[in-house]
Amino acid sequence: MTLDVSHDTVVWAAKTVGLLYLLVLSAIIVCYAFWPSRQKEFRDASAAILDQEDRPWR
Repeated sequence: MTLDVSHDTVVWAAKTVGLLYLLVLSAIIVCYAFWPSRQKEFRDASAAILDQEDRPWR
């Protein structure tokens, strides 16, 4: 018993699964970035690079 799957079916499935994967991954990343308990962590990280390296290199 063989499963006959056409090339078009495989391409459609790959495009659909890929799109759903990217949408879910993007939603997870956005939720992580804007989660209220993470705001202080990101604010500290954005200011940390300016506090220690705001002078010429020697």
